[in-house]
This record gives sequence, C-alpha cells and structure tokens, in this order.
Amino acid sequence: MNRIKKGSAVVKKTDKNEIIFVVEKITSENKKKIAILKGLYIRIIEKIPVKELELVDRKYVNKYIDERNKVLEKLIYSRKNSYNNMKPGRIVHLDGDRRYMEKSYKYYKKLGLNAIVKYVPEEKQEYIIKDLISRYKPDILVITGHDGMIKKGRNYSDIYNYMNSRFFVNTVRRAREHEDGKNLVIFAGACQSYFEALMSAGANFASSPARVLIDFADPLIVAEKVATTDSDYYVTMNDIVDDLRDGKDGIGGIGARGKKHKVIVS
Repeated sequence: MNRIKKGSAVVKKTDKNEIIFVVEKITSENKKKIAILKGLYIRIIEKIPVKELELVDRKYVNKYIDERNKVLEKLIYSRKNSYNNMKPGRIVHLDGDRRYMEKSYKYYKKLGLNAIVKYVPEEKQEYIIKDLISRYKPDILVITGHDGMIKKGRNYSDIYNYMNSRFFVNTVRRAREHEDGKNLVIFAGACQSYFEALMSAGANFASSPARVLIDFADPLIVAEKVATTDSDYYVTMNDIVDDLRDGKDGIGGIGARGKKHKVIVS
C-alpha cells in the first residue's frame, strides 16, 4: 500500500484534484499526523492532517507538469522581444522554494533578462537582503516563496494569521532602509499574503488583495514587465492584469516606472 511521505504528490480529498501539493514534511500534533504542503505550481503552504490527503498518480502529475510547462513556454514566446540598444532592468529574485527558484531562473534566462535568482527560505530573507542589494545593485527586487492564511476568512489584519507574511514584510522594510533601496521596484508576497502590510512596508506590487491563490509565475510576470518597460513609462496594474492567474484579486499595487534604459556607447 502506498504511503504518504516527504516528497509525495498529493491532493486534498475534498478538492477533486484542483491543486496538487508536494509534501514538505510530516509532523505530529495532538497525536495526529500532519503534513506540511507546498503547491506544485501555486505559491501556497498549508498544514493538513494526513488522513485528509490522497496520493496522486505519477502519470497524472507528469501530465499536469507538462500542461503547465506548455502554458509557461507559450507565455515566454509571446513576451520574447529584441531589446536592440535598450538594456532591461536588473532583477534580484529571492524564492523560498528551491524548485520555483530553478524554474524562475529558466524563465528569466529564456527571456534574455539580467536576473540573479536565489533560493532563500522565507524566514531568512530579511537577514541577507541588504547584502544582496549591495552586491548586485538591482533595479527590481522580488521577495516571494509560499504563504497562506492559518484561519481562512478570519483575522485579516493579524499578521500572525499568515504563515510567512511577516517575513516578507520585514524583508521589504530592510530593503527600503538600504541606501540603494530607495528607488527599487519591489514585488513581495505569495498566496493569500497580507497585501496591506506589504504595501505599507514599501512594496510597489504585492499579493494578495483578495487573499486568493497566485500562480508560480505571477511575481515573474510583474518583474519582467517592469524590467522591459521604457523608463519614461509608468507600469500600472492595467498593464499586467490580463497575464495574472486571478488579475487584481491576486496582485495589486501602486505601480512603478519602467527600468529599461538606453545603452550608452562611448
């Protein structure tokens, strides 16, 4: 009999295979086996009793991954362009998921963008952000990973009702404190993140206004749009909303000036 363990692909029995999760680890709480889950393509983290989960057939998982990869490739193809004598903005992307970090790097590379992508667990991001800003001097900063509400539909203004929002908020604040962080364009958050707190901390764009799920690629789409937009143009949510999983429910923000500049030839 198959057993759910670390690394297993699972779904909630009540979800009808809507979201595929990967088991990050299994713990014990009140004599119950609890699985810590991360979305396979959705930036959600949840704690669910193991008895409420079921394994997903490997063929189904592979088919799902292939379908998602085709969507991503189509998105990349539609956005690929020649920059000619223009230089896109530099991106530094911190991701709390190692798999997502690797996929993000491939996405940026295929678009020909100058992106430094680092795997940094959410709770550690705030401690290294100033060093990364000093080292790479980015134009755009992406602070993401996984998140989720602990008590869904309740306590929206309690930052401790979110799995990782407080770490993202602290990282945004520290980035803004850096002397090179004043003009950064910052995206912060993941699924169901505390949008208002992230914006108050200094983000230009953040998730999730309606406390909904966001796609793995949503933060990348925001960063790519800002990086490839001329510096004389101001990027608003209307410029990116159609490419996002749930539009303005998933991502919101005050916008930012584009970071693409002319290459000066001496």
